[in-house]
Amino acid sequence: MAKEAKEEELSFEESLTSLEEIVKKLETGEVPLDDAINEFTKATKLAANCDKKLKNAEEAITKLVKENGEVLDFKVEE
Repeated sequence: MAKEAKEEELSFEESLTSLEEIVKKLETGEVPLDDAINEFTKATKLAANCDKKLKNAEEAITKLVKENGEVLDFKVEE
């Protein structure tokens, strides 16, 4: 059996899909307590991975480089 990838190795999309599956499973209320605790622990790691990847993406797209190499912060006007 293939070893499950660690949460931090998953892409944002893979983490989000796994997180959604855990939420659906827990929402049924039919998960034994010990399993629910394990699933909740996994879900918190997946959520942290999603948050980290979103922050990294935000940082990457908020920096613009001018032709002279100067880095500028880009801010979206509301």
